[in-house]
Amino acid sequence: LGKELDLVMFHEVAPAMPFFLPKGAYVYNKLVDHMRTLYAREGYEEVITPLAYSPSIFRTSGHLPNYQENMYRLWTDDHVEALAEDLKSADAKKVHAALEKDAFGLKPMNCPSHCVIFGSRKRSYRELPWRVADFGRLHRYERGGVVHGLSRVRSFCQDDAHIFCTRAQVPGEIEKFIGFLNLVYKAFGFERIDIKLATRPDKRIGTEADWDEAEAALQQGLENAGLPFEITPGEGAFYGPKVEFHIHDALKRSWQLGTIQYDPNLPERFDLGYVGEDGKEHRPIMLHRAILGSLERFFSVYLEHSGGNFPAWIAPRQAVVLTVSEKVDAYATDVARRLRARGLRVDLDINT
Repeated sequence: LGKELDLVMFHEVAPAMPFFLPKGAYVYNKLVDHMRTLYAREGYEEVITPLAYSPSIFRTSGHLPNYQENMYRLWTDDHVEALAEDLKSADAKKVHAALEKDAFGLKPMNCPSHCVIFGSRKRSYRELPWRVADFGRLHRYERGGVVHGLSRVRSFCQDDAHIFCTRAQVPGEIEKFIGFLNLVYKAFGFERIDIKLATRPDKRIGTEADWDEAEAALQQGLENAGLPFEITPGEGAFYGPKVEFHIHDALKRSWQLGTIQYDPNLPERFDLGYVGEDGKEHRPIMLHRAILGSLERFFSVYLEHSGGNFPAWIAPRQAVVLTVSEKVDAYATDVARRLRARGLRVDLDINT
């Protein structure tokens, strides 16, 4: 449908990285605009963060030892020339090891940069919960056998946000997030939502006590909201457990879109703190959350779910002015102009 409706294309020059064409870009941007409007009401603030980072941030976050196989690394000619001078060797293994150590990385997720922002100045308990949103592009190297259309790509954007809060605020923030998610999914006509609590994987950071607390907090939030859920052992992220929201499309297929994750580990690794009511320094909890999830995946799921019949508010074409004779071409052109002046998205189909 994406190709047939002239919405999206792929090309070998950027494998598994979609090109959104004008009509597809319109729908995509309307999804972002819709979430931005809701963010203002729900108390989120938006930031814009860099695309490429020094490897030091990914060592601190734990991505280099735990996620490097899914990351894109970068280097420049200056970097390679400096390495060659330092190494005085053409040993490929030494050069590769040095590049692995010092090469910048494209961000696979926004959480490390949000930790940097939170830690850039002193914070007070009065600022919490702080809900920070980011629509930055992300890059993850997915293996060739895993990528699939728009649903699993290597370049994408999320309606990504992080909530920095106190431990006592966690259940309420989870409950509030679930209400927000249900509001969005209802607007798009998704009625069946399966909820899964994904617990600690074998490859993880943090103490067992942290994981016990994190899993219990997510479970309490779901129970407080009165929602049924199933537990999927070992499916959590390496930094914390997560709740996954799986929707069913018009073809009764299940897709994981939204998520909320409880993370005590990144605030610890980035040494984040806030001053509490008692005047002492405390460690915040970080909640990672998304509703649409990957916009590319949501786009593909909703395209199939709606059969390409988008509702008028996001449809890339709302009207077509069609003529049956060239005698009225001038009038049809004027009609299209007047409709566009009123804000409608109009195609003009005249005899030539």
